[in-house]
Amino acid sequence: MSFANAFDFVQRQVRRTIENYPGLHPMYTTHGRWDTTGERWTHWCEGFFPGMMWLIHQKTGDGWMRQQAEAYSKRLEPRQHDRAVHDLGFIFLSTYLPWYRLSGDPALNAVLIQTGRTLALRFQPGGRYLCSFLGPESLFIDIMANVGIIFYAGRETGDEALLEVARQHCLTTRRRLVRGDGSTAHEGIFDPATGEFLRQSTRQGYRGDSCWSRGLAWALYGFHVAYEYSGDERFLATARACADFYLRNTPPEGVPWWDFDVPEGPQRIYDSSAAAIAAAGLIRQGRKNEARAILRTLCDRFLVAPDQDGVLSQGVYHIPKNLGVSESVIWGDYFFTEALAAALSDE
Repeated sequence: MSFANAFDFVQRQVRRTIENYPGLHPMYTTHGRWDTTGERWTHWCEGFFPGMMWLIHQKTGDGWMRQQAEAYSKRLEPRQHDRAVHDLGFIFLSTYLPWYRLSGDPALNAVLIQTGRTLALRFQPGGRYLCSFLGPESLFIDIMANVGIIFYAGRETGDEALLEVARQHCLTTRRRLVRGDGSTAHEGIFDPATGEFLRQSTRQGYRGDSCWSRGLAWALYGFHVAYEYSGDERFLATARACADFYLRNTPPEGVPWWDFDVPEGPQRIYDSSAAAIAAAGLIRQGRKNEARAILRTLCDRFLVAPDQDGVLSQGVYHIPKNLGVSESVIWGDYFFTEALAAALSDE
């Protein structure tokens, strides 16, 4: 399927979800249908579905889609004060940022700035990192894809303290979770009293010393965003190292297993969402040929059947909890849409 046809398919699937599940912020499917009752583990991805609406509106000018994007995004506004999650970048950079850029409404920018300040409250001065939702001892690689909201707030306000929180988090993540070969750990465990780093761990990967593929994709993408905001060449080097590891170790078609270290056998399943995030990150890095090759595979082999919900098949949410395994997951759909839109702009 061509990229243009795939983007049309995305539009149809988004409209179908709006019509069939009014007001739902979907997360993952079960047997090809959006799961409306299953466990969420944490509320981290409510911005991705309206984010897809914003991407569609930006690409097509569809006024109805913008109306939906505004309505779905507006529901998220109270979460600018949410101190229970580390994923505020996911929720607001995909919704309020494009909304503000299109409208110029200062009230929308104020929400973005407050969101950055809220996320910065997770900073642990001893270890110099933003802690995960699990507690002050826990650092997740995922936060690299969220720290951009703090950079944004600091830049908009000229608040050097905010910018320093974001920089220190990136430097700590780079040192503690990114390995010499460009692979990544999912989690770092610290002594919250002293800030001492204790060990690498995982919540969703195969082992504590393995490379969970979605985590690597978050790093590949997030470190480049950090470079875009800060101009710090160290973050660019790390983003490239993570991308190199991804390209060296992913099967030739460009879609990785859910963990790069999972052995051959029934556990070795794809995670299309990791591929979608990686494609979006590679485009940001200017590695467009590699990104387009991944997108080609996703378009040709990983789209859901037209009578199913979602866009990409064979995504993974949480293997240990058996949530959204080999299903459509909304973050995969969002980053696939982002990468497709960028690829189409280059044609």
